[in-house]
Amino acid sequence: MDLTWLEDFAALAETGNFSRAAEARHCTQPAFSRRIRALEDWVGAPLFDRSANPVRLTEAGERFHPAAAEAWRHLMQARDQAREAAHVAETQLVVAATHALSLLFFPAWLKHLEKRGAVAPVRLVSDSQQDCEELMAQGGAQFLLCHHHPAVPGRMDDHAFIATNVGKDLLVPVAAPGVIESLTGELPYLAYSAQSGMGRILAAQLRQRTPLALKPVFTSHLSVVLRAMARDGRGLAWLPLSLVSEDIADGRLTRIGGGDWTIPVEIRLFRPRARQSPAAEAFWSLAAGS
Repeated sequence: MDLTWLEDFAALAETGNFSRAAEARHCTQPAFSRRIRALEDWVGAPLFDRSANPVRLTEAGERFHPAAAEAWRHLMQARDQAREAAHVAETQLVVAATHALSLLFFPAWLKHLEKRGAVAPVRLVSDSQQDCEELMAQGGAQFLLCHHHPAVPGRMDDHAFIATNVGKDLLVPVAAPGVIESLTGELPYLAYSAQSGMGRILAAQLRQRTPLALKPVFTSHLSVVLRAMARDGRGLAWLPLSLVSEDIADGRLTRIGGGDWTIPVEIRLFRPRARQSPAAEAFWSLAAGS
């Protein structure tokens, strides 16, 4: 079996579309389709229902999916461990973090850890939570730093990963002064996209509260973009208090509604449950003790 078939399988399972998956894998659709068919021949069962739109996993595919992801992750970890044993791999740590935390939280947090002990060189990968989770699942990073809510399970909340809380924040509804006069009628809403972890948390928490008539007028997975739109008077947005506290103090933004609309969130650091390199384990010890 060609190991790249596992990456092809993951791409098609994620997108549900042969064309988009082929583009993501940087190959033509016919070549991509042949590789998927070759994987199915190797497994001995059809893994995708091609009659569905979007394409979806068959029962055999559903059973194969977690095992394939686990196998790929273990292979990547084994490769890294082998390189380290042969003194090929550098001691660099790879931390995937959402855009908001990369800007607002990570620099001060890393400085705090460095005061407590030696930290190996760090490479920070900043992206949407969805892409950060994908990088972690494929073994491309040792750690994931993201917002989390206990009532909103995420992709990393399974037996293959463990986490520690390293901070807290609040999602607060804000708008430019005078834009939102009351919480009645349709409210112009600056929304998070599906790739955003904060968007997942917000959507789940709003469903449990008194409904508001929110009319999405703009969508982005970047909280800094939503802040700019809110400051420009374009609508209401739920944003991290750490991001907008100065705007609120300066009067450029105002908090909307009462405390019932404030959503507490955790900042969590995830890692694979399996043992990692000595440098990664030392970093985890510092983070878990912070």
